[in-house]
Amino acid sequence: MLALFQDYTIQTVAIGAALLGIISGVLGCFAVLRKQSLLGDTLSHAALPGICLGFMVAGTRHMGSILFGALLTGALAALVILLLTRNSRLKTDAGMGIALSVFFAVGVVLLTYIQGTGNAAQGGLDSFLFGQAAAILRSDLWIMGAITVAAIGLVAAFWKEFKLVSFDPGFAQSLGMPVAALDVVLTVMIALAVVVGLQMVGVVLMAAMVIAPAVAARQWTHRLEVMVVLAAVIGMASGVFGAVLSATARGLATGPLIVLSVSAVVIVSLVAAPEHGLLWNGLRRWRDGRRLEGQQVLTSLYRLAADHDNPTFPAEQAAVDTYHGVGTQRALKKLQAQGMVRPVAHQPEKTAHWELTPAGIVEARRILDTLGRETR
Repeated sequence: MLALFQDYTIQTVAIGAALLGIISGVLGCFAVLRKQSLLGDTLSHAALPGICLGFMVAGTRHMGSILFGALLTGALAALVILLLTRNSRLKTDAGMGIALSVFFAVGVVLLTYIQGTGNAAQGGLDSFLFGQAAAILRSDLWIMGAITVAAIGLVAAFWKEFKLVSFDPGFAQSLGMPVAALDVVLTVMIALAVVVGLQMVGVVLMAAMVIAPAVAARQWTHRLEVMVVLAAVIGMASGVFGAVLSATARGLATGPLIVLSVSAVVIVSLVAAPEHGLLWNGLRRWRDGRRLEGQQVLTSLYRLAADHDNPTFPAEQAAVDTYHGVGTQRALKKLQAQGMVRPVAHQPEKTAHWELTPAGIVEARRILDTLGRETR
């Protein structure tokens, strides 16, 4: 394993993947909280015409020109979405769908045009569709690092404003904050994250890197500060793990492995995260069902006793089963263990009978009083 990290190419790819994980994790949190999870997908597809235009202007695969072109068209697509949703009756998802399809169609047209020109330098340009991590150079890392530092610096400088706009834009506007301008800045910054990941995971898979770390982090915390840090760590760790994993065998694509790594973290978070995880929710529902079952049986015994004007009326278990339509043996045993009911003999009948204890009477009254207050 140490030999892998000493490899020059693997070091470069791992550092690039870590930078991508950090910036996409941090900025993806704001996209997810603003219910714009598809924004990353839209902007990554909208970057394709910019990649082609950057190549056409530079005449070669100059990384600076290509990334600048991608940022330009990505930001333009973001502005188109904002204009469509703010100045028409279109919803956000419809605006994103229009921007994604139009910009991606233009990108495919430009890409096929470039491939038809016979320019020898265009070889591998289509790798931006699915990513080609091995083609990243050390000089590219400086560009990716500068974009990452600039984006994190902006988030730190406007932390309070971005936080308020993400959670309650109406309140932020009432305080006099330039909500529209902050919205534009946040959207353009997400376009920056997309630009950083284009060569690593490509246009098609970049949306997952924007959304997945934030979604995984959201399952573990309620605090934005913790969520942002956690998303950056998840993105960085997944990026490095995917890059190293792809180096362990020939023919394993780095970008898809990075996306699969972060997707695995999302699945684990959705299943096992405390309070929000599917496992914990299922356990909580099971416990609530057991408690509710016991309460229903207890109040049924109390009502039977009240109807017979006898607080210790011995209710036949078969009658209680028939009343509830299911077997109540388990609930009665649990109530017995809690000291709420006790089995009694009722001669000459030989079947099982149960009566309330003083503690059960008090608890049944408390439950009925609570239900009465809730229904008023």
